[in-house]
Amino acid sequence: MLRTALAAALLVCAGYAGASWLTHDFQVWTAEGARRLEVALQPVPVPEVSIEGPGLPAQPLVPWLSGAGRVTVVDFVYTRCETVCLSLGGVFQQMQRRLQQEPMVPGAAVRLLSISFDGSYDTPERLAAYARQLGADPALWQFARVPDASEAAALLRRLQVVVVPDGRGDYEHNAALLVLDAQGRLVRVFDISEQELALNYARHLAKSGRT
Repeated sequence: MLRTALAAALLVCAGYAGASWLTHDFQVWTAEGARRLEVALQPVPVPEVSIEGPGLPAQPLVPWLSGAGRVTVVDFVYTRCETVCLSLGGVFQQMQRRLQQEPMVPGAAVRLLSISFDGSYDTPERLAAYARQLGADPALWQFARVPDASEAAALLRRLQVVVVPDGRGDYEHNAALLVLDAQGRLVRVFDISEQELALNYARHLAKSGRT
């Protein structure tokens, strides 16, 4: 009886220790939650990749992000998507409206950037048409692709954006709002339902000049 009780106690302790390690001392319970916590604790530098898009001639991404007080909220989409990307587009439309209603603060700017991970299909011309459909204001919300496939894959890996081809021309992918600072670092990850939190954080970061 005592032996059974001791064995049960050891199993409970082992399970507790394992759960604590897997969940960062019970602060998160999912891989996505762990990703968000890790980014908040240690910002992730964006790799050296080049982007291009409507109104964006080919150029390195990190310098485009740079500038005192500049903060960029990024999502990853593809124009043929009829599910998650439409939801992300709706979220960015709402964020754009909020930004349009705010007075400009000298030296502080929050921008929106949608990056296509389907670069072979999403040419700048297709991205321009997609932007028009969503009513994107290029002064606030721009669209781009990473034309080099190896660079695109490196960017997705670094930012832990999961993209899985379904074999029929579409993709399964996670959806999140990524906040990047002027140093080209991913500093926060927000759920698609947390648009207000994401925008408030981006505004605070821009105004505080901590970028």
